[in-house]
Amino acid sequence: MNIERLRNIRCFLFDMDGTVYLGDQLLPGAKEFLAYLTSQDIPYYFLTNNSSRSRVDYVKKLNHLGIPATANQIFTSGEATGIYLNDKKPGASLYVVGTPSLEEELRSFGFQLVEEDPDYIVLGFDTTLTYAKLWKFCDFVRAGLPYLATHPDINCPTETGFMPDIGAMMALISASTGRDADIIIGKPNTPIIEAVMRKTGYSIQDLGMVGDRLYTDIALGQTGIATVLVLSGETKIEDLAESPFKPDIVVDHLHALHQFMKGNN
Repeated sequence: MNIERLRNIRCFLFDMDGTVYLGDQLLPGAKEFLAYLTSQDIPYYFLTNNSSRSRVDYVKKLNHLGIPATANQIFTSGEATGIYLNDKKPGASLYVVGTPSLEEELRSFGFQLVEEDPDYIVLGFDTTLTYAKLWKFCDFVRAGLPYLATHPDINCPTETGFMPDIGAMMALISASTGRDADIIIGKPNTPIIEAVMRKTGYSIQDLGMVGDRLYTDIALGQTGIATVLVLSGETKIEDLAESPFKPDIVVDHLHALHQFMKGNN
C-alpha cells in the first residue's frame, strides 16, 4: 500500500455504484467514512460514469440512504459531457440516445435536442433504449456525424449481478457501423478529469479516486491521480494480476479504508 499517496490526498472522488452503495443498499462503512472526512475538513465529491441519472436523482438517492450529499457534490459523465460540448459549440444541436434525466442535463447547458440534422450525436447509458433509437443513431454514425459517448462501462453492477451498460451498446454500434466513438468523456478519459479539476479547483496531485472498477476508476491513475480500489463491487482480488491498471491501495470496502486512514494519521 502506498501510504504516502493516501496522506497527500486533499480531495476525494468517490464512485457510487459498487463503492458507496449497491442497488438500494449502503455498503459497509460508507456513511461513517464520509462523516470522518467531513470531521477532518477533507472535501469529497461523487464521480460517476452512470449517465442515466441526473445530479438531482443522485442527491435524492444518497439522502434516502442517510448521506447528506448536495447537488454540487455530484459529478456525472452527463455533466462532464455538457461541459465538453459547451466548450466546443455552445447551443449545439444534439441527437441523444439517453434517459430523460440525461436529456434534461444536456438541455440545462442550453443545447437543442433534435431528431434531424444534429451537430453532434451523443450516446448515454440508456435504460429507456428502443430499437428505433438505436437504428437512428447507427444511421447518424454511418453518415459521419461527430459521435460522443458519455462513458465506456460495459456493465452496471446491481444487487443481483450486472446489467448491460453503454459499453455493450457501443460494441453493437461498432459491429453494425464499423465505427467507434470519436470521444469518450467519462472515466478514465481526460475530459472528465479536466472537468473535475475545473469544478473543484484541485490539481491532479491533490485528488484521490476511490472506486471498484479497474478499467475506469483505477485506470484514472494514468493521469497522475492517486487511486484506491475497493473490492465491494465489480472487481475481485484475483482480477488484479491480469490488469494493466494497478491501484495505489486495495481495501475490501470503505469501512476498511476508514480504519486504514485513522490508523495512519
